[in-house]
Amino acid sequence: MARTLRQADALFDLGRHEQAAELAARHLADAPDDATALVLLARCRQHLGDARQALTTVEHALRVAPESVSALLVHAHVLLTLKQYRQAEDSARRAVALAPQLWASHYSLGAVLDRGGRHGRRRAAYESARRAVALAPEESDAHVLLGVTAHHTGDHHLARQAYETALRLDPHNSTAHNNLSLLHLRRRWLRPGSWTRAAEGFVRAATLDLNDHQARHNLENMAWGTLMGSRWVAFAGTVAVSSGSAHLRAGASGTDALVTRLVCAAVLVGGWGGWLLWQTRRIPPHLRRPLLLVSRGCRPVLGMTFPIALLVVHSVLALALWRSALFGALAIPLFFFVIVTSVAGRTTLQQRAPKR
Repeated sequence: MARTLRQADALFDLGRHEQAAELAARHLADAPDDATALVLLARCRQHLGDARQALTTVEHALRVAPESVSALLVHAHVLLTLKQYRQAEDSARRAVALAPQLWASHYSLGAVLDRGGRHGRRRAAYESARRAVALAPEESDAHVLLGVTAHHTGDHHLARQAYETALRLDPHNSTAHNNLSLLHLRRRWLRPGSWTRAAEGFVRAATLDLNDHQARHNLENMAWGTLMGSRWVAFAGTVAVSSGSAHLRAGASGTDALVTRLVCAAVLVGGWGGWLLWQTRRIPPHLRRPLLLVSRGCRPVLGMTFPIALLVVHSVLALALWRSALFGALAIPLFFFVIVTSVAGRTTLQQRAPKR
């Protein structure tokens, strides 16, 4: 039976959690009080999204082996998933007391304190993360936690260094890619190229971990922000064309009418041409397809595309059919339609945000 458990452990390491759970359950059928197998089964169930069953299983392990550090660590992380922060902290502190030289104990305590939602605990979470890094400087996850806690305490410079160290140790750490990109995105107005580096990091994180919904959501936010930038170009074109059409209907003729129409056309072409040129330089070719795919699967982005497209069509038709007062009358309703849609889209996008 020990062989079965070793096979289950190997399958877990390969990410084949369902098969690992089956083997662990088969082992437990003959040895129901094997704490090691119970802990492994609990870890499998947690990864499979069944936190309640994972909690039941790991609590069984703790009844069998109350001082099992591995069981306490799994218990803390399952309780953290269930947002039972006080009990999670108790288990993490017991693990630290039993194994003060084990980096995973301090890592678990730091994660619980950081995600517990209490601002007063963030400094303590940072100290736990520092202790984890000191005990295991080669563990990328410890550096990621240090970066997260430093970020939350406002030390963005240290957070960036921690994420970069984590990526040197493990270039495939999707969380480090995602969190470092958040820091790049924060500095997008201060340092040229930060927006592009942020997009590259989010794409990399989403590629490395298909279950990383946070990275995908961050890409959706970037696509949304890009679309919101085009909204102002559409507004400018609508205002210019509406003003020009009103001037033409007021009696402008000859050279005056020609100049007015040319200026309106220049505003439309120049505005959209400049915006497209900026986006072409901002978004390199290898990022365009991922952003397009994310946009196609994001309802708020698709929904916002429609009113902006209406503004563009309105501007073109108003310029071509300037004698009709209908287009001038439609400008204000379209303007408010875009505003309402943008507010509704932003709210929907925030509601789509994955849980931490």
